[in-house]
Amino acid sequence: MVAEHTAARILVASNRGPVSYSLRDDGSLAAKRGGGGLVSGLSAIGPDADALWVCAALGDGDREAARRATEGHLDPEDSGGQHVRMLDIPEDVFTAAYNGIANSVLWFIHHLLYQTPLEPAFDAEFRRDWAAYEAYNAAFADALAAEAAQGAVVLVQDYHLSLVPGLLRELRPDLRIGHFSHTPWSPPDYYRLLPDDVAEQLLRGILGGDRAAFLTDRWARSFADCCAAVLGAGVARGEDGELRVTHEGRTTRLGVHGLGADAEFLRARSHAPDVEERLTALREQIGGTERQPRKTIVRVDRTELSKNIVRGLLAYRRLLTDRPEWRERVVHVAFAYPSRQDLTVYREYTAEVQRVADQINEEYGTPGWLPVVLHVKDDFARSLAAYRLADVALVNPIRDGMNLVAKEVPVVSDEGCALVLSREAGAAAELSEDALLVNPYDVTATARALHEALSMEPGERAERTKRLAVAATALPPQEWFLGQLRAVGG
Repeated sequence: MVAEHTAARILVASNRGPVSYSLRDDGSLAAKRGGGGLVSGLSAIGPDADALWVCAALGDGDREAARRATEGHLDPEDSGGQHVRMLDIPEDVFTAAYNGIANSVLWFIHHLLYQTPLEPAFDAEFRRDWAAYEAYNAAFADALAAEAAQGAVVLVQDYHLSLVPGLLRELRPDLRIGHFSHTPWSPPDYYRLLPDDVAEQLLRGILGGDRAAFLTDRWARSFADCCAAVLGAGVARGEDGELRVTHEGRTTRLGVHGLGADAEFLRARSHAPDVEERLTALREQIGGTERQPRKTIVRVDRTELSKNIVRGLLAYRRLLTDRPEWRERVVHVAFAYPSRQDLTVYREYTAEVQRVADQINEEYGTPGWLPVVLHVKDDFARSLAAYRLADVALVNPIRDGMNLVAKEVPVVSDEGCALVLSREAGAAAELSEDALLVNPYDVTATARALHEALSMEPGERAERTKRLAVAATALPPQEWFLGQLRAVGG
């Protein structure tokens, strides 16, 4: 039964909510609760905080749930006690906004993914998709304006909803509004690949908030640089160390909140029975003997273009070529979980990951040794098992807002794990002293770093892991969320 709802004092807006639905054969709905930093963070404020999460219906089950609920207000029992309003945005509008703009344009801009001799080409199709993105953001702004109590705090999440702060400011100037970017922010020269009016509109949208926050100071500075270059905004750093952007008489503060790993949850979950089962199965796949156990290089990623899985595999092949002493003594356990398979470029990338892994196994494998153990089916318990047994973690994204895998592995590792980390991951800002940093485009240098990591003495590896775990858990999800809330004025 859906509880009565009143005007909310704290509101969170994000594309994906804390619960998703599927339709059973009999027409009933099955609810599945989600996880992540926002879910953990929002739970920190308690059930009596008059909080509401506004999200979009992502599939047929979600849309049906939103239609059956009173004004989209879901049953709190489905979402672990959280109050959620799910928006039934028309499917064609959602698809154009989500796939056409958020994932195919904004994600590519902020992760520097375009092959610029061929793309982007902003044509009539882009303009249709952009109109849908505007409509999608307007739907969120309208819902937030309708649900918020006088003077409420609204925390808007990520690149899907970049226009919402500005739209909401026009509707409800009494609200205290923050925006948080979970991605990197591109430098001005690359950001200006966008059409001029769109580049301005996105910046103005975020500047509609009282505060715009990022995962690292590097991304905050890039945003400020774009505001100066595109809008002619004034940028200054205050006595508190935070940047401030002033444009057309309004000042927006820029903050940094480096989301950390949830150590308590990870350590408990990683020793659950299903993880122990996966650990046994992985050890069998890896092989080796008690006298000569094989070392493991572990990566856990979605097959997202920015994650750089193919170059990671090429670096491993280079390791086996240049350092034949590692043949039959190491296995690369690579989890590449499918992502955005409705986009052609992602399907092609997933196929390339499989092709390169097969090529390495064919070239170097022996009857008793499979050099690459590749898993493509998402399995969180198996990922945790891999974290525990990893001798080396390879995290080499082209560009990443943070990358929680780099933070989670040291927390879960049983014996200590050397971290080979891209200098382009946001996590490098916090973990650089004890990780082995690499240029993600340099396959040869990454292979050398893998050799150094595999050769690291157990004592040094264990000490580095301890320090990495401390840095990785400095701002756990609940504190990360509460920090944003306090900074905006909650």
